[in-house]
Amino acid sequence: MATRTDAPTRREQILKEAARLFAERGFHGVGVDEIGAAVGISGPGLYRHFAGKDAMLAELLVGISEQLLRGAKRRLAEADGSSAADVLDSLIEGHIDFALDDRPLITLHDRELDRLRDSDRKLVRQLQRQYVELWVGVVREVYPTLTEPTARSAVHSVFGLLNSTPHLGRPGALPGRGVTAVLLHRMARGAFGAAGE
Repeated sequence: MATRTDAPTRREQILKEAARLFAERGFHGVGVDEIGAAVGISGPGLYRHFAGKDAMLAELLVGISEQLLRGAKRRLAEADGSSAADVLDSLIEGHIDFALDDRPLITLHDRELDRLRDSDRKLVRQLQRQYVELWVGVVREVYPTLTEPTARSAVHSVFGLLNSTPHLGRPGALPGRGVTAVLLHRMARGAFGAAGE
């Protein structure tokens, strides 16, 4: 999503518009015809790509959880020889990219996670736990005085801070992506630093 440079597939276009519409009006406030119109196909044409709205929601929420975990694992693998502080900075940067570039998915997760089938919801939670644990390990390397429960609480608190981006106003109202990213990064490191004192 945030890191791709090639043209999105039709399926990705549908998911992007579905996320935007679901975030704006709620899952039940949007019909397949509206999603289809947003990408230039008929509502029934969506069924060539998805079984229905439930399948779109599941793919969005499971997909972003998989993407975040995969990205964090990649950053850890690429960090060979880097300091733990540099690895933490890299993780923060990756999550900031998500928080700034995929804001509708944050809103969607907050509002609609309970609408997923039990199996999909459990998968999202499992992926999220793995993502948190990767962070906890790195945070404890940077701040060795933190206990595991305190480090986990700090990670969740920083996620809350970074995932607050849907409440920052419209993207055009922000001071600019670069400035916002730097601010969020500084605040995240400050929060971890305060926890580690």
